[in-house]
Amino acid sequence: MTDLLEVTPPEPGASWPVLTDATRAALREIVVHGVLSRAEIARSLGLSRASLTRAVRTLQEHGFVTEVGTGVRGVTGRPSELLRASTGRWEFLGVKLTPDRLYAAVTDLDGRVLALHEEAVPDTEPQALVDQLAAMVQVLRRASPAVCSLGVSVPGDVVTRDDVAVVEVSQFLGWRDVPLAALLEERTGLVTHTANDVDALTAKEHWIGAGAGVRSMALVTVGTGVGFGLVTNGEVSEGAHGRFGRVGHLPVYGGGPDCGVGHHGCVSSYLPSSIIARNAGAGDDEYAAVVERARDGEPRALQAFRDAGTALGVLLSTVVTLVDPESIVLTGDGLPVHDIARAEVEEAFRQGLRPYEAAVTVVVQPFEFSEWARAAAVLAIRRSLRS
Repeated sequence: MTDLLEVTPPEPGASWPVLTDATRAALREIVVHGVLSRAEIARSLGLSRASLTRAVRTLQEHGFVTEVGTGVRGVTGRPSELLRASTGRWEFLGVKLTPDRLYAAVTDLDGRVLALHEEAVPDTEPQALVDQLAAMVQVLRRASPAVCSLGVSVPGDVVTRDDVAVVEVSQFLGWRDVPLAALLEERTGLVTHTANDVDALTAKEHWIGAGAGVRSMALVTVGTGVGFGLVTNGEVSEGAHGRFGRVGHLPVYGGGPDCGVGHHGCVSSYLPSSIIARNAGAGDDEYAAVVERARDGEPRALQAFRDAGTALGVLLSTVVTLVDPESIVLTGDGLPVHDIARAEVEEAFRQGLRPYEAAVTVVVQPFEFSEWARAAAVLAIRRSLRS
């Protein structure tokens, strides 16, 4: 414990330091797995005692980890120093953007939520939204001065061009070719990372959520749109062009209604919330009322949900057939379809897999926008641990 007393950590909110590969790997192990002994870290990473000692010393110097006593861990039965991620020294701000609201979360290095915030978005024009975000960041940093990095998740395609992250297209925000991270870095002074919102949520669920501990996992989101994320061999799949996971136009029936972009009878013809409302004879913005009509047994609303349930079952079985994940996490603000039309979901799922049985667990994760904001903060943590 003597070394720890000699360490003078940096002030809260300091710039993220450059770390060696071994030091980053040791920190990642502690962040992902919680309290670990030095012996467990060395064994997991294949580090020598000397290399681990150097790595831990660096992490202590920068205020990343704290010793929390000793414990008997592993098969040797020998006591070993226990380490955990420090609190109050390094914090992260995550923002989830939607067309009408933004949701923010401040987390510590372990991804634990420390503060939540949300506000209306009156104008989605890029510069106006950057101005709003910069003002919000300024307010939140006064309350949380240890924030060192910003993550923003957007409903759209995020690509990298000449080492610059660009929101290539977001139909929901009405954006094309917006260098959001660079604009926010200039305004806030924070290192900023951007990603597709479903990709960010997939990474969060795999790291510290419902998919923690599995090597392969799929995420399906239902609501305003239909999203798909995939983890294989412990890594989030992003595709070659930032457009991975476009499953909304998988065919469900031959024929059927037009989804809006020229496909007939695809997932997007039945499953998005606005489409369910429309198929029930209501306006696109009357989804909540249609949910209540269906729960009351009103035939047209109930049929719209049954068709959506079939589409969801087809989608889930297709995911299993194509990628064979250990688990599927199902979430989103459109989860009432799973509740109201569960029989149709399960029947279409079984039919889609015949003659095979599903060797997969489907986890229905309750929906909270705060979790999407937390995912954006975890995005900032993950990206920081790469550098």
